[in-house]
Amino acid sequence: MSRLLSKLSLLIHKNSRSIRSFSSSTTGPCVSICTIMEPSPDGNLGQLLLFNIPDLKLVTADKTYPDELYDAQLVGASHGWGLFSNRTNRSVLISDYLNPYASKSKPKMIHLPFFTPMYSGQTEVVCNVAMSCSPPDQDDNQEDWVVGIKFLGRQLSLCRPRRDLRWTNILTPFESWEISKLMYSKKDQRFYLLAPGGNYLCSWDLNFKEDKKPKFHELVLHDLPNMPLSHSKLLDSFSREDHWVESPSGESFLVKWYCEYSPENTSNWCKSPTVLVFREEETKDGRKNMRYTDDIGDLCIFISKGEDFCVKASSHPGLQPNSICLHGRLFVILNLTKRTLGCYEYPEGIPKRIPYLPYWLPPFSP
Repeated sequence: MSRLLSKLSLLIHKNSRSIRSFSSSTTGPCVSICTIMEPSPDGNLGQLLLFNIPDLKLVTADKTYPDELYDAQLVGASHGWGLFSNRTNRSVLISDYLNPYASKSKPKMIHLPFFTPMYSGQTEVVCNVAMSCSPPDQDDNQEDWVVGIKFLGRQLSLCRPRRDLRWTNILTPFESWEISKLMYSKKDQRFYLLAPGGNYLCSWDLNFKEDKKPKFHELVLHDLPNMPLSHSKLLDSFSREDHWVESPSGESFLVKWYCEYSPENTSNWCKSPTVLVFREEETKDGRKNMRYTDDIGDLCIFISKGEDFCVKASSHPGLQPNSICLHGRLFVILNLTKRTLGCYEYPEGIPKRIPYLPYWLPPFSP
């Protein structure tokens, strides 16, 4: 992936041989690279490889690879937990295996109900997973922990894993593309889903039912940046992703990611992106007023195929404030203050061929 991006701009990397094992300090935000397996008589030993963004180093953690994950595929991530799906036996589970500080020998494995499609093929492609919180301990209140999964098409599935025996399947009022993202707002205690086009936001509270209609919010954009008409028309021809993100303090942002494709040039198939950020200012009569901004302060927004999140850069030395980190079609960081684009490159010491895992993972701590 990094070779495809190397011509976009200056690569971001320090000592390419920098490797560290996790310690008592906080790790992340980071990217899951892969697991290197070493079969042994005592069990399936593996080494989890993570790319730590603040110091741009490779983080390694020795782990026992669970048998349940052998034929399973990572299809989503939320709160640092991975959602794994096994097409062979249809099993679905959530695990903290990607957490370098979790148990080395016995990662937590929480089995979920089998997916039940509302129509044929509706559960074949998972767009993303969002959780109301990290899975609580068995002794804690389970009512507040809800898992939501958005599939390609119209199906949305919700459940309380340690209480429900099946998913509550909801038919959304519109078709969703693969880039349609479900997110959970801690402030509003609602699941949000952007409608195609990014002009409306629909939401469900935690008292979900199959026949319950979503609440709609119109998104009204203000102070759009001045640009030539030709450039505006050009953006309309680009591929676009819309993302709804909430900061630790409860601020909401709409991020529009435009990307131009160049199918003729296979060595640089996705050109430099354009990102527009809108901050929610007020909600009135079902309308959310969103104002364009190029200043999100001390925040750093992480956007990928997993659940998007936002952190304070000052809390994680090495992160750039007022920036957007993208992982998926590109693996880059955009600094809104300097108006610069930098491409991440994985350090040396990783396998030549690695799986495509476009998931940012939030900071982990012991």
